[in-house]
Amino acid sequence: MDVHRNMTGITQEALREAHNADLAIQSEEKVDFKSAWADPESGLVYCLSEAPSADAVRRIHERAGHPADEVHPVPIKV
Repeated sequence: MDVHRNMTGITQEALREAHNADLAIQSEEKVDFKSAWADPESGLVYCLSEAPSADAVRRIHERAGHPADEVHPVPIKV
């Protein structure tokens, strides 16, 4: 799970464009972005993905033009 801050005012369209930019290159790092959620008022965006490492997620987001402020590995799933 990763977090982007300072995206106040983000629209659904802008979130979709950012997510699609990730999807376009995700295979290069073996990342699989699942979903993205945004709160335009707080400027917070959350992305859920499966990836070989937090660094792989960071690299995709950076290359897509929206670096993550935080990446939180969550290795336990039920």
